[in-house]
Amino acid sequence: MPFFTSDRERRLWIWTLIVIAAIYSTLGPAQVLVAMLRERNLLRISFALILVMIGIAIIWRWVKRPPGWREIGVWLAAAAVYAFAFFRVETPEERTHLIEYSLVAILIYQALLERARQGRHVPYPGVLAFGATVSLGFLDEGIQAVLPLRVFDLVDVGFNTLAAFMAIIVSMALEWARGSRFRDLRMRLKTRD
Repeated sequence: MPFFTSDRERRLWIWTLIVIAAIYSTLGPAQVLVAMLRERNLLRISFALILVMIGIAIIWRWVKRPPGWREIGVWLAAAAVYAFAFFRVETPEERTHLIEYSLVAILIYQALLERARQGRHVPYPGVLAFGATVSLGFLDEGIQAVLPLRVFDLVDVGFNTLAAFMAIIVSMALEWARGSRFRDLRMRLKTRD
């Protein structure tokens, strides 16, 4: 029996590993890069560019598959919650935690959902994704504790945890808005008849 249940699940786990590797690989040089960007007044611009790229990715998805009204409502609510969180966080460095660990949580959650859709037993994919993401955030901070010029920061762990929670809630709300759970249930019931 293969480990992955589908090509989509395999791709999601590979992307999860790539994102985690990217996050962890920048832990050492991150301070130097942030200082350089701040010195040249490019830190806020760089962060804004990342947000624009995320917006383009969302719009691209909408072009490929237009959303329904419920989905648009969820996206607008999610945008408001993330905007509130971004404005409450003082530095762009701390805001990156919200982006990084939101992405990690979404990838893990979607991989677990895909596994469940393919017939494997995955109890509480949202809870599992949340726990895995929070654990990876703790590991991130643990690595920083042993690096020169870096420290273990419980505030960053909190941002990682908040990011995981927000991303999974938004993902679940989007699943509801798209009605995919109900479609999957109907398809399973039809195949049993």
